[in-house]
Amino acid sequence: MGAGSTLPQLRRRALFLAQSDDFPLYVFTLKAKEILEIADISRVSRDEAGELIGYQRPEVRNHINEIVEYLDTDTPVFPNPIIMALSTRVQFQAIRGNRLPGDELGISGTVTIPIPADGAPKPAWIVDGQQRAVALSRTKRCDFPVAVTAFVADSVSLQRDQFIRVNNTRPLPRGLVTELLPEVDSPLPPRLSLKKAPSELCDVLNNDENSPLFGMIRRSSTPKDKREQAVITDTGVVAMIQESLTNSSGCLYPYRDVARNETDFDGVVHALTTYWAAVRDTFPDAWGKPARRSRLMHGVGIRAMGRLMDHVLATIPARKADAPELIRKHLALIAPHCRWTSGEWEAMGLRWNQLENTARDTQELSNHLIRLYLNARAEMP
Repeated sequence: MGAGSTLPQLRRRALFLAQSDDFPLYVFTLKAKEILEIADISRVSRDEAGELIGYQRPEVRNHINEIVEYLDTDTPVFPNPIIMALSTRVQFQAIRGNRLPGDELGISGTVTIPIPADGAPKPAWIVDGQQRAVALSRTKRCDFPVAVTAFVADSVSLQRDQFIRVNNTRPLPRGLVTELLPEVDSPLPPRLSLKKAPSELCDVLNNDENSPLFGMIRRSSTPKDKREQAVITDTGVVAMIQESLTNSSGCLYPYRDVARNETDFDGVVHALTTYWAAVRDTFPDAWGKPARRSRLMHGVGIRAMGRLMDHVLATIPARKADAPELIRKHLALIAPHCRWTSGEWEAMGLRWNQLENTARDTQELSNHLIRLYLNARAEMP
């Protein structure tokens, strides 16, 4: 803190770990009541321009209540630390002559954290431990000591990067992880890297007013007032795109330059937009309805129609001037046999709403639609 500052401060003994010259890491303790006094929870949302901000998931009320009940027992043990990102306003002062001979792993000292005035920005953000932090703020044990591990970073991109890495081995909502991936600039594990481009493409389809899926894809950041229109889960769309992009027989695969690790995004978006606009026009009665009323908008329908897309666009290049008309003509071959909103899929022996978003049902519906299409196309003049 600068000279003459009148803001109150928290001072705690801390251990400094020199893991990185650019991002100091500290280990210290806070009282339960102090955590949310100095740290914000940055929940995932989007600004007015549609840019992703934040990275945390919404509160899980039951989970928080369970933690509070445990903390209020007679002998709680709370070993898991809260992980924070600290503003550069936080200061560390080393204690001279505190190292043990041969111990070069850490430096003892004092961390000084400014306590903001009402309405002022807080000097820390919670990267991991959102639910625990809220529970700690509600426990009767307001002086309960809590371990904190913190790194210094004002950059939201670094905070988001660490959030994904910390939570990747835990049961985070898949939709939240896939939505955050395009915002991470640093190298990702191969399993997550494969989903980055499909998630970016999902964003484009959802945010482009010219897309047939505009505003229809539900992401973790979708505000409550727009969720009624967002009838398609993003995980189904991302999986559909990923499968076509990474499978050598997929219609989107040729848009990838594997050697250079580059993707022709404009070409992929054009192909997806052209095909799904034709799907919308072919099945208007099933389009835009909640999944409980239309299996076309359900994950099983999105995935199956995506696999059919690979066959249709293998025959009709999406960039052809008459591609929209030709695709509608080809989809019309299967339309009389589809039961998206009522009736029974005769060949599968299933009522329309018995199809579920499972690997088995997705495979069975995909095979059925592709078989119908190939047989009908063989009979075309």
